[in-house]
Amino acid sequence: MINRTVLVGRLTNDPELKYTGNGVAVATFTVAVNRQFTNSQGEREADFIRCQMWRKAAENFCNFTHKGSLVGIDGRIQTRSYENQQGQRVYVTEVVAENFSLLESKNSNQNEQFEQNRPQNNRQNYQNQQNGKSSPSRNPNDPFNSMPDIKDDDLPF
Repeated sequence: MINRTVLVGRLTNDPELKYTGNGVAVATFTVAVNRQFTNSQGEREADFIRCQMWRKAAENFCNFTHKGSLVGIDGRIQTRSYENQQGQRVYVTEVVAENFSLLESKNSNQNEQFEQNRPQNNRQNYQNQQNGKSSPSRNPNDPFNSMPDIKDDDLPF
């Protein structure tokens, strides 16, 4: 039998860390995962998947992530049920995360804010560099500035 789940998405809220009566850490969080297709209005929908993580991994996850963090989750799907205060049986399906990966740098939000506050001429030079266009303000001492262009025919694959 195989029960393996891999998710890549953004946290909808800060993860919530609690401890059981025995002192075992458990984190609960929801990951928003975009669907691969668009709806009839051309918009991409998302699934909001409840997850939980246990022990030291849960503590680490809560220390290094926050609302909006892009994360990779590796775990398994688990179903459970309980009886609520009205006496009704409630069924829950969630992912029990065993491993996680941080998929963007801690400073990525700071970098985005820096780009917003950057002077316009520097922002244009940065955008030109990202788009492969040359910029008159490039540093001539840059060792990568003198490298020749590589053509597709030069590649061995």
